[in-house]
Amino acid sequence: MSETTTTEPKRAKIAICYDFDKTLSPDDMQTFTLIPSFGMNAKEFWDQSNELAKSNLMDNNLAWMYQLIQYSKLKRLPLQKDYFHEIGKKVPLYKGVDSWFSRINQYAEKKGIEVEHYIISSGLKEIIEGSAIAPFLKRVYASSYLYTADGVAEWPAQAINYTNKTQFIFRIAKGCFEEYDERVNDSMDDEQLYIPYENIVYIGDSATDIPCMRLVKSKGGYSIGVFDPAKNARKKVYQLFGDGRINYYAPADYSARSDLTRYMKQIIDEIATREVIKAEQKLLRRNADAYKAYTLLSSMADTIEPSIPAKNMKKLHASIQKMKDSIDGNID
Repeated sequence: MSETTTTEPKRAKIAICYDFDKTLSPDDMQTFTLIPSFGMNAKEFWDQSNELAKSNLMDNNLAWMYQLIQYSKLKRLPLQKDYFHEIGKKVPLYKGVDSWFSRINQYAEKKGIEVEHYIISSGLKEIIEGSAIAPFLKRVYASSYLYTADGVAEWPAQAINYTNKTQFIFRIAKGCFEEYDERVNDSMDDEQLYIPYENIVYIGDSATDIPCMRLVKSKGGYSIGVFDPAKNARKKVYQLFGDGRINYYAPADYSARSDLTRYMKQIIDEIATREVIKAEQKLLRRNADAYKAYTLLSSMADTIEPSIPAKNMKKLHASIQKMKDSIDGNID
């Protein structure tokens, strides 16, 4: 007796995209260990970096990356990947972040949804890769360095600012993950997308996240603005919500009973329901499309019948009848 093999339906995917600094962590990641290691306080470093950018018409992110290299040489503290990874282990995270990913994954799985988590940050990729959440991330898009043969940072390999962050939303949707993959600019039908835009969630904290927030929301996805629970400063999120740039706002509390968790579950529920509807419509469309093809072929047969041999016409009518028989219900 032969076995019948069945193919499980492909599960729908959701992409949750996060900024990092002040979204998952309370401050800029460089502030906690990296900048103090040069004997500077954060304000002094950022003031100098911003002035460097202003006086040389530089991108702000390129300025601080350059500044780090200069201070590392001055202090004879080479910037290496392993050093950044060690720093990443010490970066504090908001309440509940450490268990957020597994909890959200489990909830979505019960709804038949697969979740992928992405970071899109102006911060340093190598620090994020050393953090406790790194194993849960599908991809980290962040500023990064080019390293010498000895493993020392010598030049920016990637500098991400608030405007070029949006390219990574397109990369995730289209499945063109590598930063150098120019296929991200190719036109792609919705059916070909790796993750539909309406299944993308973006979580961020500030004005630098606005382009991504607007893009995701305009494409039918969901944008969430977060704010520091301790400071409770809500001006930004009120403005973002009032301007129609976000769907929700909440404290950056990722614990199980937080508003953020509740909103995320609502989004997953809505996407799961929509996926069920889409699956039902796909089934209904099969008969409707088959009927459309049947009527079109029947009309063509009536038109060409006088001009082709009877034998060929008989085969054509047999094919049309077979197509008709495959359609559910009475279509006469």
